[in-house]
Amino acid sequence: MTPTLTPPPEAAAPPAAEERCDRCPAAGKLRIVLAGGGELIFCGHHANKFGPELVKIAVEVVAAPDFAWRGNDLRNNDLRNSDLRNSDLGNQTTDPLSS
Repeated sequence: MTPTLTPPPEAAAPPAAEERCDRCPAAGKLRIVLAGGGELIFCGHHANKFGPELVKIAVEVVAAPDFAWRGNDLRNNDLRNSDLRNSDLGNQTTDPLSS
């Protein structure tokens, strides 16, 4: 069998200057890539308003360079909590289902 190289998927780019929020006519500041391949673009106001929900559904998030999204803190906390849960599972010396 011949090995096949698959190029890595293209990373999402921040919203372009002409792209508008999916909720209002403001300039897009945040691009959310969904698991199904779709994208959503939000202005700063709506990105922050819907931050907790967006963190749950986003596969990839790209913010404009001039925008600090509050959802990054939520994503970082989720990643840290996930890492802690995974390390706790790896440190168990007994089977958690045997109790």
